[in-house]
Amino acid sequence: MRPVYLVSGGVSKFAKARPDVTFQPMVKEAYDYALKDVGISQKRFTEIADGSVASYFSDHFQRQLMSGIMVQDYLGLCPKPSHRVEGGGATGGLCLQEAWKAVASGYMDVCVAYGFETMSHVQTWKGNEFIALASDVSFDYPVGGFYSGYYAMMVTRHMKEYGTTVEQMAAVSVKNHMNAYHNPYAQKRDRLTIADVRNSPMVAWPLTRRDICVMSDGAAACIVASEDGLRKLEKAARTTFKPLVKITGIGRGTDAMRMADRPHLQVPLFPWEEPYQDLKYPGVHSFRAGRTASIQAYRHAGITNPLEQIDFVELHDAYTSSEIQTYEDMGLCRYGEGGPFAASGAAFLPNVDYGLDFPGEVGKCPVNPSGGLIACGHPVGATGLMQAVFALWQLQGTVKKHFGDGKLQVKGAKRGAIHSHAGTGTYVTVSILQRA
Repeated sequence: MRPVYLVSGGVSKFAKARPDVTFQPMVKEAYDYALKDVGISQKRFTEIADGSVASYFSDHFQRQLMSGIMVQDYLGLCPKPSHRVEGGGATGGLCLQEAWKAVASGYMDVCVAYGFETMSHVQTWKGNEFIALASDVSFDYPVGGFYSGYYAMMVTRHMKEYGTTVEQMAAVSVKNHMNAYHNPYAQKRDRLTIADVRNSPMVAWPLTRRDICVMSDGAAACIVASEDGLRKLEKAARTTFKPLVKITGIGRGTDAMRMADRPHLQVPLFPWEEPYQDLKYPGVHSFRAGRTASIQAYRHAGITNPLEQIDFVELHDAYTSSEIQTYEDMGLCRYGEGGPFAASGAAFLPNVDYGLDFPGEVGKCPVNPSGGLIACGHPVGATGLMQAVFALWQLQGTVKKHFGDGKLQVKGAKRGAIHSHAGTGTYVTVSILQRA
């Protein structure tokens, strides 16, 4: 396999609604940003690019089939090859990995990965119905299944097994909203307290509105290249791109759509991990796909201790509870320790005032320094690519340049992970990015 570089990226403003644009120009906002950031004109880039991968979750929101090819045409990339990926909430993460595969295999030298969603085109109840169609429509959906209900059930099991508290979940919400306060692209830029989170309207106990991500309109785009592609881009820009960021590891995992079908097996262990005793795994309180994806990505990237070797994680926090569960799946702590890890300060940024007192080392491995899905928004097809763009800027050390404020910059960041998650853990991707 060839080395693969994440050269540039851009995002649109994430918002509850973007009535000013259709999905095509919204993607072009992100695409143009990515080109401008490396100083290449659209005309010149169109000559260099070999193709693209399109990412969007549902045809229902824009009531348009073949939306990807309409974007391809709008960006001026026809007649070059393209294909669409779809994998629920993990669609954007899958898109980045498909672009990686196109370049690593030698099929392309320069590939564009773009994603979008326009969720405001339907009412909230209808949007929730469309999202619920990503559960089993012959089993879960007819009995009133919806995702906040699923995640409430999963976290109550986590609480019963491990003693996780609602205050620990609320700490995640405070962290992510406070981070997003300094992110101009974020949809929700609020200063919250633990009490604010717990006193917000209850959706599905114990999850309040502030524990849950919001539906959004938004787009993101990434430019992925081989070493040959990088030279072509640098020649077009008449400059050398530094620092470079490589995609050094990818991993994917899957699990049964119906949670009742998930067996109780032995925990797949990381090489450094001690066995567990009497742990019903994965049950409904752990994401086997997340553990599988992490094991693969770490092996691929040569990571033997993520808490020491990863400087930050952009993690799919559709719910505060799923962020806590994923700490454990990704090996940031052992199973059962996600709640205390959330409240310890390890996942917080040391230079942001959260109004909280921490019992441990602050900033050991910041999680969602961008604000995550809960605060940035969750335009599903764009989300995993949004994570990649924010991770790129962290590793380039350019957060202040892009945000106008360096408060969210992880000091000296050299390696980051992005994690994208679908359904109740049915698809999960983990990708490792490293400053070259």
